[in-house]
Amino acid sequence: MYDFKIDAADKPTLYADLLAALDGLTAGEPDGIANMANAAALLWETLPGINWAGFYRNVGGELVLGPFQGRPACIRIPFGRGVCGAAAETLEVQRVEDIHAFPGHIACDAASQSELVVPIVRGGELIAVLDLDAPEKARFDAEDEAGCVAICKLLAERL
Repeated sequence: MYDFKIDAADKPTLYADLLAALDGLTAGEPDGIANMANAAALLWETLPGINWAGFYRNVGGELVLGPFQGRPACIRIPFGRGVCGAAAETLEVQRVEDIHAFPGHIACDAASQSELVVPIVRGGELIAVLDLDAPEKARFDAEDEAGCVAICKLLAERL
């Protein structure tokens, strides 16, 4: 069993420690689902103020729910629909301060107010997206985005 206690005074240190812990958890493990499961659990336990952390996998050009922590979620999301679908279609990070203002937002949890979705890409192909939700508006900032982009770069080689 792993017992990571990541507690940092600032976000860059928090994400550096989180990345190091995730590197240790996933190094040498070839199973992508197992690595996504541990990543979701680590993010859930470490990041304050979130109510959902998980992955949607690219399965045949559609996002399909992967390992996550939080309330039950939508199972399938078409590319281009909602925040996750926008990230999948554009291969660009989606940092949304108010999800209710996002055109076509898919409401899986009524408590969610803001969202950060980071595409996981290898060789130009989408593997999955990392999805983080929070119950407060504007929860995610540029430091969260940079930290999650680094996490997704690591995961791109381990999924």
